[in-house]
Amino acid sequence: MKMIAVANQKGGVGKTTTTINLGTALAQLGKKVLIIDLDPQANATSGLGAEADIDKSIYPVLMGQETIENSIQSTRFESLDIVVGHMDLSGVEVELANSNSRLTLLRTALAPLKKKEGYDYVLFDTPPSLGVLMTASIASADEILIPLQCEWFGLEGLAKITHIIRQIRESGHNDELALNGIVMTMYDSRTNLSKQVVREVETYFADEIYKTKIPRSIRISEAPSHGLTIFEHDPRGQGSRAYLEFAKEFAARG
Repeated sequence: MKMIAVANQKGGVGKTTTTINLGTALAQLGKKVLIIDLDPQANATSGLGAEADIDKSIYPVLMGQETIENSIQSTRFESLDIVVGHMDLSGVEVELANSNSRLTLLRTALAPLKKKEGYDYVLFDTPPSLGVLMTASIASADEILIPLQCEWFGLEGLAKITHIIRQIRESGHNDELALNGIVMTMYDSRTNLSKQVVREVETYFADEIYKTKIPRSIRISEAPSHGLTIFEHDPRGQGSRAYLEFAKEFAARG
């Protein structure tokens, strides 16, 4: 079982959309997947049509009030489960800000799950910040997947997130943490900007960048507002094809 944090401290990069659609595509490919929604906005939860019930959310698990096994809910997709998010997760940032265990609390909570090896992948949908939830996710993950939008500001975010990965490794909290890869989102092949940003990332991360690029698509943006994945909202569109190809490439990396 691999635990993958889908992380980028910058908002609006397609992080939650990627988590939802990657998880769904992997399930379609026969993988057993669990999504853990660690964002107080709970967009991965609503995007999969689940209810943000605080008693079943990741919040009481992090606070030691519930077990991870009791918080897992099935979704309408076979082989895809979820632990929902809730707005009360924002309180974790305050409640645990000065706790010595803030970087390890998620890893401790998920330890029973890892022993059972019931999933092929556990995907963390992380909040767009550098707070407790984001850093705890990175400190608990086996690998980091970075969604990066095809804009110049995205390159600044990439530098920051790779710096955080390096800090977590050097801190000793997760010295085996690896960069799974970088997936380019909101790609528009008609613009020079998208092509230039991709070339820039390829220059420094030639082995990490995924060949599959997620296109800029209104359909992809619309789907979560309907509580749908792109495979339901536009099953024959370019977004569905891209996310399925990305999932195949992701799985092939092992």
